[in-house]
Amino acid sequence: MALLTVRAAAERMGIGYSTLKQWIFQGKIRTTTTAGGHHRLSEAEVDRMPARQAPEKEPARRAKASEGVIVALSCRNRIRGFVEEVRTDGLLGQVRLRIGDQILTAVVTTDALNELKLHRGDDALAIIKSTEVMIARESWSTDSSAKPRRRRK
Repeated sequence: MALLTVRAAAERMGIGYSTLKQWIFQGKIRTTTTAGGHHRLSEAEVDRMPARQAPEKEPARRAKASEGVIVALSCRNRIRGFVEEVRTDGLLGQVRLRIGDQILTAVVTTDALNELKLHRGDDALAIIKSTEVMIARESWSTDSSAKPRRRRK
């Protein structure tokens, strides 16, 4: 009998990690505890639970959402690049996108990263939607006359 981690069992059941943890704490699902205090679920217990506990419409709704293809998007700030690094840690993940000689870093949920299936070297599109844009000016030297200014004609 194989034992699964809580995260692996939640993914297999099609539910969230935190939902499964709550079920464990409420006693709705049986687990084995390791010497270190971590919960493990048997495959038989995982197979028993979805029919009784998981909402019936949830998996169908998720499947339909992932079937569609976006053909148009209202956002104008789209930047193409390639994935330099993908890291996940718990609930959040980080994607580093190389755009020319610049790096754009985005923090997104681990669920979103799993759905996107991004890997190093993949082409990707950064879509930026913001209500605030900051603009900065770099100083080339301490002498203000060193860099000529552009003047309006």
